[in-house]
Amino acid sequence: MAEFRVRRYDGFRSYWQSFEVPAKRGMTVLEGLYYIKENLDSSLAFRASCRMGICGSCAMKINGKPRLACETQILFLGNKIIVEPLENYRVIKDLVTDFEGFFAKHKAVKPYLIRQDENYEEPKELLQTPEQLNEYYVFTLCIKCGACYSVCPAASTLDSYLGPAAMAAAYRFCADSRDEGRRDRYEVASSSHGVWRCHLAMECSEVCPKNVEPAKAVQMLRRSTAFSILRSILGW
Repeated sequence: MAEFRVRRYDGFRSYWQSFEVPAKRGMTVLEGLYYIKENLDSSLAFRASCRMGICGSCAMKINGKPRLACETQILFLGNKIIVEPLENYRVIKDLVTDFEGFFAKHKAVKPYLIRQDENYEEPKELLQTPEQLNEYYVFTLCIKCGACYSVCPAASTLDSYLGPAAMAAAYRFCADSRDEGRRDRYEVASSSHGVWRCHLAMECSEVCPKNVEPAKAVQMLRRSTAFSILRSILGW
């Protein structure tokens, strides 16, 4: 048996509740939460969808670290599992947090290809070399789970801070050879709530379940925006 100690929130108060879960080999924390919901307390609220580490919905704080519940094995953690909602987000209920601001910041960096010659009536293929793809490929692996934002010290002190996930997305498209919208993204990224607010804690890369390295993206974007500002000042 494994003891699940879950931090709960009912809209008015936060409290801890413990459950006994019959853990077995291969059982994940997400399966443990489903067991609780289906057999012990149907009021327990949490998010989940794909159950295979792709959607990012089940990200939560497990034994002190943000993880994907669908990938985290219970027996690897021992017989006591402490589950909490992600930090730096408003808690809606139990383990469910409000991601509206997170996705609004992601949208603000224009996370899509921008082309000046767009012609949807006569589309054309935009070719890339393997080397050009490698410039940004790792940053396409982000699943928007929000784990990086939950450990970011800058995000915890400044609500308007874009956060590592949004800036990793910005760099992903700025580094794409097919894109022509860098100037727009640089303007957003170099604002007072952008890359210059980063504390270089690097915790975002530590907790990323897909090894995206958002901290690296932020620093690369910081360098790019600095050169862009310098060029505009010098008229290059």
